[in-house]
Amino acid sequence: MRWLPFILMLAAAPAQATCRQALALGLDVSGSVDPWEYRLQTGGLARALLHPDVRAAFLAMPQAPVSIAVYEWSGRSAQRMVLPWTAIDSDATLAAVAGKLRATRRANMNLGTALGEAKAYGLALLDQQPGCWRHTLDLSGDGKSNNGPLPEEITPRRGVTVNGLVIGEEESPIRIGPGLGELVAYYDRFVIAGPDAFVESALGFEAFEQAMTRKLLRELATMVVSEADTARPAHQ
Repeated sequence: MRWLPFILMLAAAPAQATCRQALALGLDVSGSVDPWEYRLQTGGLARALLHPDVRAAFLAMPQAPVSIAVYEWSGRSAQRMVLPWTAIDSDATLAAVAGKLRATRRANMNLGTALGEAKAYGLALLDQQPGCWRHTLDLSGDGKSNNGPLPEEITPRRGVTVNGLVIGEEESPIRIGPGLGELVAYYDRFVIAGPDAFVESALGFEAFEQAMTRKLLRELATMVVSEADTARPAHQ
């Protein structure tokens, strides 16, 4: 059976839906993220959004677009909206979003890592998009929660997916903080939740763009049967 990589049609989707997916992306700007790493995140996300395959996934159903929102998070009561909810319904809109991300300048934020609050903030954003068929929160981070509610204490409502993108370094006996493998295990156990939730990883901020590209493709892609397979006689 031959499959197509992106959504071509969703005949069974609710008629009243205004978008096929609400995707909220939370970027870690805590004290462990320096100015260079900050630019690797915002610029990497911008470039990932413009990757040809990601672009095709976003624009596969312009009549039912994906809506995205982007925010930054760090310690307690420290979240900032970078991009309010925006329906990605054209190349021009996608280019404008990428341009806004590239132009964003870092604000003074709390130095802590309040993953639980970041998770709650993103879930509240998703509640603003009740008409979408799917709801996904995409949390990026380079450390464990160290203040505020624990991330495992924040539970999404039924049907909402929380995915993670971990940025870490190789395991080392001389390393003070957790390595990449330990952070992936932490996110897998305490952060992600909901249907088909997963953790993507980046070995250092230099790999953030590639990891975000993989993550977006996985979050946006849905396998559907091609027209040729649909037309195949039942006895075959």
